[in-house]
Amino acid sequence: MKFAPSHRFAAILPLPVCLLLAACAGYAPTHVQTGQAEADVVREMGKPTHRYSLPDGGIRLEYARGPYGKHTYMIDLDRDGRVQRWTQVLTEENFSHVRAGESRDQLLLDLGRPSETRSGDWQGGRVWSYRYDAWTCQWFQVSLNDAGVVTSTSYGIDPHCDLNGNDRGEK
Repeated sequence: MKFAPSHRFAAILPLPVCLLLAACAGYAPTHVQTGQAEADVVREMGKPTHRYSLPDGGIRLEYARGPYGKHTYMIDLDRDGRVQRWTQVLTEENFSHVRAGESRDQLLLDLGRPSETRSGDWQGGRVWSYRYDAWTCQWFQVSLNDAGVVTSTSYGIDPHCDLNGNDRGEK
């Protein structure tokens, strides 16, 4: 049995595909170039999840992305609002630079907002957890005291994972 294509269906089908592609276009700053104006970055990437002031008078734009926040792109602008560089900051290399004594503000500037925060329980303070792309199902965790100072770091098993290696938390 042959089916004749419906003109209505053929006209509607490209719309979801176009919307999906448009949504993905601004996920990573792959088209952001040095010297580009902030307005162009925002037009391509959307509104940043946060803005940080840099010591040299520039601005860092945070774009927390991905399922469960596994990617955070930081785009540095000079004091004239022009792109200097961009990077994906949720990496083990960047995690290795986080040290006890570092401030909450420095942690936010370096890694951006955490995927999850929770009480430090009996120790007080907070535990910030950062999901990231890893071969194993783990996340990076930072303990901060009540004054907002890093006291320790570690890697732990991401609770959204199960024993079958499923990283979406599905059973």
